[in-house]
Amino acid sequence: MYKSNYCCLLWFRLLTGFFLCSGAVSVLAEQDPATETAFERAWNHATLWDSTTSDSYLALSGRLQLDAYWFGADKDDVPPGADDDDKDVRWRRFRFGFKSEFGDGYTVQLEADFDLNNKPDDLYNRLTDAYVGYSPGETWEIKVLKQSAAYTLDGATSSKKLLTLQRNNLTNNLWATDEYFSGVQLNGVLDQQWIYRAGVFSGDDSEEIGFDDVGYFTLLSLGYDLAHTLEIDEALVRIDHFYNSKDDDDLTDDDDDYENNATPDFRHTTSLASHWQSGPWGLRTDVSVGQGLDRQSDVWGLVLMPLYSFSEQRQIVLRYTYIDSSDDNGISLGRYEREVVSGRGDSYNEFYAGLNVYIYGQKLKWQTGLQYTKMDDAADDGGDYSGWGLTTGMRMYW
Repeated sequence: MYKSNYCCLLWFRLLTGFFLCSGAVSVLAEQDPATETAFERAWNHATLWDSTTSDSYLALSGRLQLDAYWFGADKDDVPPGADDDDKDVRWRRFRFGFKSEFGDGYTVQLEADFDLNNKPDDLYNRLTDAYVGYSPGETWEIKVLKQSAAYTLDGATSSKKLLTLQRNNLTNNLWATDEYFSGVQLNGVLDQQWIYRAGVFSGDDSEEIGFDDVGYFTLLSLGYDLAHTLEIDEALVRIDHFYNSKDDDDLTDDDDDYENNATPDFRHTTSLASHWQSGPWGLRTDVSVGQGLDRQSDVWGLVLMPLYSFSEQRQIVLRYTYIDSSDDNGISLGRYEREVVSGRGDSYNEFYAGLNVYIYGQKLKWQTGLQYTKMDDAADDGGDYSGWGLTTGMRMYW
């Protein structure tokens, strides 16, 4: 991590230069199709082999994400003598692996997560995708072994295609943020309108594939696409339900079963999410509620995320997030806000405004977001937060 002010200043200048260059490239791509073709040729190098007679292929897969951020809180919200802000430039994600289809609907993906902020001998974190899949068509697909557990609005959206730099904090509090678990999952599309997903997973927090006896969870999701009926581009309404077998009523922090279960501390989580798009205008919403286990209070919240696309290259995104906890200390702050204030609270409000520059669609983009966050802590034990945050970063996948 680059903690010195000099390094932060240097990196911010580099990132600003890259951002300006990216904007120029996006304008050129909008005006000159040859620029788009150059990106396409570059990304085609990820395909190592492609059959000319079937759907079989072997390709590299992965993503690279870089963040520069500054978050500052009111001085009254931090302990005496502690810093009231935090800034850094860091690699947000780096994943690398391969994906292969053998024809007749069989797929294998193996991808690992690496932390580029660490020393070279400590880069490897874990496997993310490590599954075998079979899909005879869009009606159904089955995946076995390690894969993404997708629920809530942003939890069901790959980090490759998020419209904001980080997932909303309602998702962060209710979703299984480790995301990748070992299990089996069935999903598909019926009548081109009904979308479904059902899965059973081990709560095992193994870095690889694991099925230790630490509890399990199930996912059920059902969505319906109203776009054809309403004659707009997208109108998907989806309900997700997460059930967690983990019972921490009698567990202590020293209990191995508790420590080795990576699921959130909620018995049930239900999310009603929607995606709306008509021309350049769009709206994403989420209303979610979680029934907490013994040490976690019940939580509910909502997310409203309107967006407008000026062109295929430039887009603005607004977001409002509200979270409420039935008891004290039921809510945690977002990733970078926790670097300033580590406590928990019971009421959370966030306002976010962002600009997305799509250089090569979702495959290469630059995102910038400004946000104001306020969290109240009725227990008054270190969770009050009121402050601004600025993040800018690159997102790329292949």
